[in-house]
Amino acid sequence: MELTHSDVKAAAARVAGQIRPVAVAQADHTGELWFALEFLQHTGSFKARGALNFLLTHRENGTLPRVGVTIASGGNAGLACAWAARSQGIPATVFLPTTAPRVKVDRLISYGADVRLVGTQYADALAASREFADATGALLSHAYDNPLIAAGAGTLMTEIHARIPDLDAVVVAVGGGGLFAGVATAADHYGVRTVAVEPARCRALHAAIAAGQVVDVEVDSVAADSLGARRATELALTAAQRYDVTSVLVEDDAIIAARRALWARHRLAVEHAAATALAAIRGDEPAFRPAPGERVCVVLCGANTDPADLAATRHAD
Repeated sequence: MELTHSDVKAAAARVAGQIRPVAVAQADHTGELWFALEFLQHTGSFKARGALNFLLTHRENGTLPRVGVTIASGGNAGLACAWAARSQGIPATVFLPTTAPRVKVDRLISYGADVRLVGTQYADALAASREFADATGALLSHAYDNPLIAAGAGTLMTEIHARIPDLDAVVVAVGGGGLFAGVATAADHYGVRTVAVEPARCRALHAAIAAGQVVDVEVDSVAADSLGARRATELALTAAQRYDVTSVLVEDDAIIAARRALWARHRLAVEHAAATALAAIRGDEPAFRPAPGERVCVVLCGANTDPADLAATRHAD
């Protein structure tokens, strides 16, 4: 599989007017740090872009079955799939691990999805969704490993560039790599470096880069509900090898601190996956240190979280 900027451009035209254009906000007084507020997207994450592009393409091609679509998800991709399916008037059956946050399960039900909890990890839900598709004829979607999904996600970078044309680097959290592959493909077109950030104990892309091929990794992080892919996609690895990409790791403590800082300083309640991107540039020894004068945009990719633990936060490091 290959992903090109033409794919991202086609996706942008396809979903135009049906997704919320990203808002960007200056994060400090220097004008060098920006936030892309993608958690304001439909369903609370960037995933709506890819899900809609996927279903609209199948509708255009006459391959969208009446029995609907099925997907396995840690939560956000399922929400996006259910939302997009409802917009197209077809059913969505979503398989989640039993560890999925209750807030995501409840929202899935609110979108009319048939929610099925299976196993304890994403891989368990994925196997169940494949079996369901084989048995029923439902269209099998994927949380990230599909060029249509990745191209849809890449439309985010197209919009970021339109709003910050002199951007030097974009910082994104990486799970399986759909957002990363799409963003890196579009970013390269605009001459923007992509910084890929993963939890130290959910390092699917980082490990793939080191090995020169996709490999299985252990999954154990506070951000695993969104970033807990066991392996990165070939699309993501190809993007990392082909484009100007920096891959870094952050510890869970840094992710938690970044999430609390976003609330304490900016009153932004995001999930740990979104905070993972910011964690890379914080602290005395950041995982990624921008060069002096570089303009950097951190993608805050999702907010499907329970903010109860933020209410008591008074200070952040």
